[in-house]
Amino acid sequence: MADLSPGAFSTCPAPLPHRSEITVGHGGGGRLTQDLIDRVFRPAFANASLDAQHDGALLRLPGGGRLAFTTDSHVVSPLFFPGGDIGKIAVNGTVNDLCMCGARPLWLSAGFILEEGFPVATLERVVESMRAAAAAAGVSVVTGDTKVVERGKGDGLYVTTAGVGVIETPLAISPASLRAGDAVVLSGDIGRHGMAIMATRAGLSFESAIESDCAPLVAPVMALLAAGIEVHCMRDLTRGGLATALVELAESSRLAIAIDGARVPVSELVGGACEILGLDPLYVANEGRFVCVVPEAEAARAAEIISANAPGGPAVVIGSVRPGPAGQVTQRSVIGSERIVDRISGEQLPRIC
Repeated sequence: MADLSPGAFSTCPAPLPHRSEITVGHGGGGRLTQDLIDRVFRPAFANASLDAQHDGALLRLPGGGRLAFTTDSHVVSPLFFPGGDIGKIAVNGTVNDLCMCGARPLWLSAGFILEEGFPVATLERVVESMRAAAAAAGVSVVTGDTKVVERGKGDGLYVTTAGVGVIETPLAISPASLRAGDAVVLSGDIGRHGMAIMATRAGLSFESAIESDCAPLVAPVMALLAAGIEVHCMRDLTRGGLATALVELAESSRLAIAIDGARVPVSELVGGACEILGLDPLYVANEGRFVCVVPEAEAARAAEIISANAPGGPAVVIGSVRPGPAGQVTQRSVIGSERIVDRISGEQLPRIC
């Protein structure tokens, strides 16, 4: 029988910040990840694009026009899971980061770190999945690299992708564009990806299989922009889940965000699995969901457009942006009480993407 205790699914405790060594928790997208970025990377590479803390860099070309550029590394374990695999995530993760910048994704690069002894047939399966995902998202893989490390030193396969997209809208879609009074729209139910990975690792079986929500977000984002919605900011919900995404936006904008927990959609299967395992769905990873922040007057129309084009709908308005306290996110419960939503300290589930 599988061990269903919460501790069975995490290989690291909740570590304290300012560690002298890297821990698994540094890769979880929560407090330790942000501490590492602020302590090591931002001081070293400080520039306006990096300091914007967006899902990608917004770059203005000398002759006019704007591009979005992003990069991501993928170390998901297992390589294959219900609803996806490392190849599908590698493409969609980068495509979605470009979309969150308001860009139309066009080109990707792909770098492969292979371990000696890795089956060529498995690599072919991953690459075919990437080809199909790229075709579905309307992008081309135009360059790449391959490296091989000795047996036992690479854990099979790691994939790094980078992407370039063109920004066709005049809107400045970024955390700095948030305004008090804006509405927060969530594209669909949350927690599917993290729970699909967890169930696969632990050998858990449910009445119906929980499948990852891994999908491209090109269609809903392009539909929002084509409809003239005044999109202020978007953020896809990957490591750290909905909670971490909202905290990032609140901190970057120096505003506050309040959500109604009763309005956040969680499927019965995901909710039940989280309850069994002692996890909060707000922190569980997703790979095909995003939040869109728009003026309150446009929230209903934005939700309607997202619902018609995004996977996992219907989209719902879950909260609003408030003047302060700066960086604070609160959640109202079904009984009307409020709690602070903060970054997770450690790592609920390592190697999630």
